[in-house]
Amino acid sequence: MATKASNAVEHGPSYEEDFAAWAFYQAMLIRANRLHLLDRYWIAEELDGLGRAEYRTLRSALTRVIQHLLKWDMQPDRRSYSWVKSIRDHRYVIDEQFAENPSLRPRRDEVLVEAYRKSIARAAEETGLPLATFPSECPYDWEEITDRTIEWPQP
Repeated sequence: MATKASNAVEHGPSYEEDFAAWAFYQAMLIRANRLHLLDRYWIAEELDGLGRAEYRTLRSALTRVIQHLLKWDMQPDRRSYSWVKSIRDHRYVIDEQFAENPSLRPRRDEVLVEAYRKSIARAAEETGLPLATFPSECPYDWEEITDRTIEWPQP
């Protein structure tokens, strides 16, 4: 019985039964230049998944930065060092994602819309403020998100 793809490997570990063994086997086939035996369907699926994972990593980091900027701006009396640290740490992730994946740069507007939607939901939950309190569109541009100075007062 054939697997999902007509070019599936007839010998070697199965993708569905043991992913790790399958992956190591595919790598061995490539290194041995036995390309005719590759499980092309699942390799393509995994490569697509890797690209989606990089996008999700960017979106997640962006969500955290915006979430904490919103909290910082809307609840100045509750500001905390942990917000500053989160903003800083997630800005590093954003920078790394763009440096390692330049193809994500043209998708900045798209990812910003998605991240903002998640940010306001999280900020509303964490602050106890109604969702309607937050602007319907992101009030920050890329420069503010990535470079705005957020300082924690030193004693």
